[in-house]
Amino acid sequence: MPFDLPFIWALLIAVSIFAYVVLDGFDLGVGILFPFSASEDERSIMINAVAPVWDGNETWLILGGGGLFAVFPLAYSVLMPALYAPIIAMLIGLVFRGVVFEFRFKSSARSRPNWDLAFFLGSLVATFAQGVALGTVVQGVAVEGRAYAGGWYDWLSPFTLMTGAALVAGYGLLGATWLVWKTEGPVQQRFRSLSGRLAIAVLGFIGVVSLWMPLSEPEIFARWFAYPASFVTLPVPVLVAACAGLLFAGLKGTRDSVPFLAALGLFLLSYVGLAISLYPFIVPRSITIWQAAAPQSSLAFLLVGAVILLPLILGYTAYAYWVFRGKIRPGEGYH
Repeated sequence: MPFDLPFIWALLIAVSIFAYVVLDGFDLGVGILFPFSASEDERSIMINAVAPVWDGNETWLILGGGGLFAVFPLAYSVLMPALYAPIIAMLIGLVFRGVVFEFRFKSSARSRPNWDLAFFLGSLVATFAQGVALGTVVQGVAVEGRAYAGGWYDWLSPFTLMTGAALVAGYGLLGATWLVWKTEGPVQQRFRSLSGRLAIAVLGFIGVVSLWMPLSEPEIFARWFAYPASFVTLPVPVLVAACAGLLFAGLKGTRDSVPFLAALGLFLLSYVGLAISLYPFIVPRSITIWQAAAPQSSLAFLLVGAVILLPLILGYTAYAYWVFRGKIRPGEGYH
């Protein structure tokens, strides 16, 4: 084969997962921020800010999960048993949110607080479960031969609980900065202030992870701090500092899109940092992307479908965001 198909597919799946994180992340974040709203009208504005695009955002989750199953079946068979509990919790949370989008606006005023609570809890549970699953993968799972060798509760550790809390703060930041972009007046000012506090929390979690991982794994420490590898990785923390400065400056400025784009930059750089720490393993410290890959003929066949489908997905996603651009005002939106 003239191309390194496992590497190409690892890159495609990584892009799909990142697209899900940043796109579904902000609408999960809006749900997490529901308790910070001041009124029923404000909560309606918040949910209308994400209602037109939330279901399309989750396309990327299906693409990432389905791609992992088809392209890296060994990794899928090892990781899924290790992640059953957080994955089930995530799916239950996402189902709750999907039901709320359909029923909240059609319910009576008396029952609407129950739907608001379901939206908040579904968003919180789904986000925390995603963070725990990420932490489980990063810390590594027990593998014997070609099978998962751990127990039901191996996903539960101080590190995974910390990454779960970190993702809640991160998605909250994406949601708050999205609302800064999509709203105006008192709603915008409230979430502009909250964005600053969430940004401090997110930067704190980035710092904790950036120290925890290298100190727990000598190989990761060498990639980040040993000469000459440190010169290659140095731009990542420098750019994190630049994005943080841009985020805080944007919250004080008048260009409402800047804080959200800077928050996306923080997520991208954190994602790149994880890739640097874990590459070339798809199951950290156990299975590489080449060991986990399906046969070359399967990878080539599936790549043809991806080349056709990915532009279509990108196209309708971009079109949806273009159609629903602009500010959300009271009385407008999803009904």
